[in-house]
Amino acid sequence: MVNKFKEIPLLPLRGMIVFPSMVLHLDVGRDKSIAALEKAMIDDKCVFLAAQKKASVDEPGVEDIYEVGTLAKVKQMVKLPNGTLRVLVEGIERYKIVKFLTTEDEFLVEIEQVEEVHEDETEEEALMRSLLKQFEQYTKLSRKVTGETFETVADIDHPGRLADIIASHLSVKMKEKQTLLEMANIAKRLHYIIKLITNEKKVLDIERKIGQRVKNSMEKTQKEYYLREQLKAIQKELGDRDGKSGEVGDLQERINESDMPDDVRAVALKELGRYEKIPQNSAESSVIRNYLDWLLTLPWTEQSQDTININEAEKVLNEDHYGLEKVKERILEYLAVQKLTNSIKGPILCLVGPPGVGKTSLARSIARSVNRNFVRISLGGVRDEAEIRGHRRTYIGAMPGRIIQGMKKAGTINPVFLLDEIDKMSNDFRGDPSSAMLEVLDPEQNSNFSDHFIEETYDLSKVLFIATANNVSSIPGPLLDRMELITIAGYTEVEKLHIAKEHLLPKQIKENGLKPSHLQIRDNALLKLVRTYTREAGVRGLERQVAKICRKTAKIIISGEKKRVIVTEKNIEELLGKPLFRYGLMEVEDQVGAATGLAYTSAGGDILSIEVSHYPGKGKLILTGKLGDVMQESAQAAFSYVRSRTEELNIEKDFHEKYDIHIHVPEGATPKDGPSAGITIATALVSSLTGRAIRKEVGMTGEITLRGRVLPIGGLKEKSLSAHRAGLSTIIIPEENEKDIESIPESVRKNLTFIPVNHLDQVLEIALVGEKNED
Repeated sequence: MVNKFKEIPLLPLRGMIVFPSMVLHLDVGRDKSIAALEKAMIDDKCVFLAAQKKASVDEPGVEDIYEVGTLAKVKQMVKLPNGTLRVLVEGIERYKIVKFLTTEDEFLVEIEQVEEVHEDETEEEALMRSLLKQFEQYTKLSRKVTGETFETVADIDHPGRLADIIASHLSVKMKEKQTLLEMANIAKRLHYIIKLITNEKKVLDIERKIGQRVKNSMEKTQKEYYLREQLKAIQKELGDRDGKSGEVGDLQERINESDMPDDVRAVALKELGRYEKIPQNSAESSVIRNYLDWLLTLPWTEQSQDTININEAEKVLNEDHYGLEKVKERILEYLAVQKLTNSIKGPILCLVGPPGVGKTSLARSIARSVNRNFVRISLGGVRDEAEIRGHRRTYIGAMPGRIIQGMKKAGTINPVFLLDEIDKMSNDFRGDPSSAMLEVLDPEQNSNFSDHFIEETYDLSKVLFIATANNVSSIPGPLLDRMELITIAGYTEVEKLHIAKEHLLPKQIKENGLKPSHLQIRDNALLKLVRTYTREAGVRGLERQVAKICRKTAKIIISGEKKRVIVTEKNIEELLGKPLFRYGLMEVEDQVGAATGLAYTSAGGDILSIEVSHYPGKGKLILTGKLGDVMQESAQAAFSYVRSRTEELNIEKDFHEKYDIHIHVPEGATPKDGPSAGITIATALVSSLTGRAIRKEVGMTGEITLRGRVLPIGGLKEKSLSAHRAGLSTIIIPEENEKDIESIPESVRKNLTFIPVNHLDQVLEIALVGEKNED
C-alpha cells in the first residue's frame, strides 16, 4: 500500500540533497521556507525536502523544483541571532510530489511514497559486497572520507539504505545524486553507485599522481638550491664577484663608507650577514635587502649649510607674501637666535588659519629664506599609527613611516619639514597617530626618534618642523602643547588688493599663456572683484576669479577680437557675470528684532544675523537655524535675563505667559555653535519685546551671564575683518577684549569704532534706537 500525505509543507533545498536515513543540519533563511518549517512544527513535525534544479534561483517556482524528494522529520529547531533558523532533520523515505496545493506564503504539496523495487535478492547481495569493496578502496584514496565511516556503513544489511548512506558521502554532482534518489529499483541503484565510485577512484588516483609530481618538483628545487650554494663557494674560491656574493661585497663596502653612526653600522653589518646566508628566493631575503637600502639612503650627518642673512631672508619673505607681519617677525627672530648661537634645536611652529591664507606657501618661503631643503607630508585623513612610526619588519611590504620617508626625500638632517593639515588626523583600531606625533614634535625627545621599521634611533632635533591647521580645537591637548601657535587671521581688502596685483595676476597671466601686455586689471576693478565676487578670509577664491578673467582674455586674444583687454569697474561684469555677493550692510534700514552678530569659523570670521519675533501664545521658546548646544544655552540665558529685568527694560511682566518667542538664525542648513552669541540674542529679544529697532551699522560679539555681565570671546581679529567686509561701522566687544584691538590691522581699525562693554545695559543703550511704542 502506498502512503500518501494530503497536505505537507515543502522545503526547497539549494545545492544539497537529503537521502533517507540521513541526519544533518540545515540553515533556513527564506521567508517561504521559514513559514513551511513553522507549519511543520505546528502539525506533526514532518516536512518534504526537495532539491532545486538551479541553486542560484532565490525564489523558485513549481518548475524549478525536482519532483522526487525525501520525507523528513524535524528533530530540533533553533533561531539564530541573524534571523535564520538552524534545524536538525532526519530523512525517512522517498516521496514524490503529486501536486502543488499552494505556493503563495509557503509551499504546500500533496505527495505519495515511491515504493522500492526488489528483483533478485542474490544479485542485490553480490552488488552490496562489490559496493562495500569499492567504497573501502575509495576511503583509502579520499581525504574527506575516513576509515571510521567505512566501518559504520559496513554493518548495514539493507541494500537500499546502504546505497543511500554511501551516496551521501560521495563528492559527486547534484544531478547524479538526484538520479540516485529517483531510482526505485534497488539493483539499478547499486549498479549506478558502483559506477560513480569507480569514476571517483580514477579522479582521486590522477590527483595523487599530480601531487607526487609536485613533490618531486619541490625536491628538485631543493637540490638546485644545494648545487647553487656549492657554485657560490666555487665562485668565491675563484674570485668571481658576480651573483649574490658580489652584491654582498658591494653592500659591505657601501656600509663601511657611509656616514651612519657606529651602532647603526653594527646593526647593518649584522643584517648583511643574515642576508648572505638566506636563500635568494626566500621572502625574508627581500625584506632584509629593503631594510639595508633604507639604512644606506637615509641622511645621517649630511646637512645643508644655512646662509643666514636677516636682511636677505626678510627680502625673500616679502617677495613671496604680502602682509603676515607677525609670522615674518617670528621667523626672523628664529634666524637671529640661530645666527648668534650656531646651535639651536628646531622649534615646532604651527601656522593656524582659514583655508587659502598661504600657510603652505609660507612654509616653502621659509625654507628658501634659510637655504634649506623643503619636504612636505599631508596628514589629512591619516588614522594609522604605522603611517607615522612605520611598520614592523615582520611581513613583506613593510616600510618606514612618513617621517623617515620625508627625511630620505629631503636628503639632509636639517630640512624644513611641513606637517600639513595636522588637525585632520583621526584614529581607529589601528592606533592614534596624534600620539605618535608627540615624540616627533617634542624638542626634548625627537633627538632619539624611533621608527618601527628602522628600529635604530634617528635624530630629528635639527629639523625645522612647521605644522599647519585650520582649527586648533580638533588637535589633542598634549600635541598642541608641543607647538608654538602663530595665527593667520586672514587678509584685509587692501592686502587682498596688493596680493592680487603683485602675486596672483602675474602668476595667472603666465599659467594661461598670456603676456603682461595682453591684460590689465585696474585697481577699482580689483577692489570690486574683492568686494562682490569673493567673501573669504584667504585668497584662493580670489585667485580663481583672476584665473577666470585670464581665460576669458585668452579666448578674446586668440579669436582676434582684441589685442589687449583692460578690465575696469564697469566692464568686469561682462567677464565674470553678475556679482556673487552684496557689499555693504546686511540690512538697508534699522530693524526691530534683527541683530547682527560676529562669528568665528574654521574658514575665518563671518557675520551672523539673529532674528527674534513674538506672538500670542503660552510662553513657548522656539529655537531654529540648526543651533548647537552652546548657542541654545546662550538663548536660554538671554531669555532668563530678560525675564528678570522686565521692569527696567519696560517689558510686560507676564510676557512669558502671553507670548511665544521664536529665535531664528538664517541659513538653517548650516550648523552653528559657539560661545559668543549671547549679547546678540539678548539684544534681538529685547528689541522684539520693546519694539525698539537695532542700528543697522552695529555688530556685536560676547557671551552673557544670567546677571547681564558680558564675557570675553576669542577670534576678535577675524570677526573684525568680517565686520569690515560687511560694511559695519561699529562693533560692540567685551571690555576684557580691549587689549586685542592692537592686533587688528590699522586699515581696518580706522574704519571701525570699537566700543568695549561689561554689561548688557550698555549694549542695549548703544544698539537700540527709539522708545517702546505705547498702547
